[in-house]
Amino acid sequence: MTAFASRAERLARLETLACTRVLMLDGAMGTMLQKHRFNEADFCGARFANWSRPLKGNNDLLNLSQPDAVKRVHTLYLEAGSDIIESNTFSATTIAQADYGLEAYAADIAREGVRLARQACDEIETFDRPRLVAAAFGPTNKTLSISPDVNNPGFRDVTFDEVALAYREQADAMADYSDFFLIETVFDTLNAKAAIKALLDRQSETAEHIPIMISGTITDASGRTLSGQTTEAFWYSVAHAKPWAVGLNCALGAAELRQYVAAMARVSDTRVLAYPNAGLPNELGEYDELPEETAAHLGRWAGDGLVNLVGGCCGTTPAHIAAIARAVAKAAPHVVEPKPNFLRLSGLEPFVVQA
Repeated sequence: MTAFASRAERLARLETLACTRVLMLDGAMGTMLQKHRFNEADFCGARFANWSRPLKGNNDLLNLSQPDAVKRVHTLYLEAGSDIIESNTFSATTIAQADYGLEAYAADIAREGVRLARQACDEIETFDRPRLVAAAFGPTNKTLSISPDVNNPGFRDVTFDEVALAYREQADAMADYSDFFLIETVFDTLNAKAAIKALLDRQSETAEHIPIMISGTITDASGRTLSGQTTEAFWYSVAHAKPWAVGLNCALGAAELRQYVAAMARVSDTRVLAYPNAGLPNELGEYDELPEETAAHLGRWAGDGLVNLVGGCCGTTPAHIAAIARAVAKAAPHVVEPKPNFLRLSGLEPFVVQA
């Protein structure tokens, strides 16, 4: 039984806590699910036992075929100290599920993903320690800014309206059990803007306010997203959404990501979130950074006043989250400061007109 009667009550309690300490996100879902070594039959379950395409690797489908395993991952992160957990819905759009021929089941996958997360939260939260669900929207496997055909720069696999519609359908499916909408791992800002449009349109049409968080990803040492934007330019592109928090995740480990998190803390006028990978992957694509190593980095970020919410992305585990929670426990949260009213524009680079 949940300790709160409504999303509004839960959010209000979290707002109070956010004023006094750094909040904790969770860690990687895929890393934990892979430990089960599920085979094709496990991914399919009884419902999709005779499916015409291979389904192994579709981690979001496990919401339907292996719900107990998904819920158990959520519970482990909550026990490790997460205040906010992300639903297992990174690819729960019609666009992403088309690879498996599961477009018609995307809404079911999305709805069950947030329901499992909410159920895990309800079983562990108390009034003094609310536990919230961030409904996760991944970037999809398509990009609106870059052509997939090097010989046809103007070609796109999908249109902006199609991406926005896919996100709207996902949002409608997830709303009932969500405390936040999290647009994460943004490598193409135009995709993120399609998600923002979907969420703001939904808010306008339903009068239901679910706070938005946005997290971009810096893809390499260039310090840019895949679509070419710097951290500052990315922020100016999404600031109109007035997110509850904005930040960066994935692609880089904490050592490499720090300078970009610091840039976001400098230019944004909202809370800063950050959840890096457990270092950089080795030659086998695995992550070797130990919990104490990741935690030492994030502890310094918190001590320097850069962040309000921290967690882990690829390669991180409940042990990483527990270590990070200990490392940031005594740090004060990043102080959000209003910015002067200048004209701020962005392409690949930021452009500011100071009055």
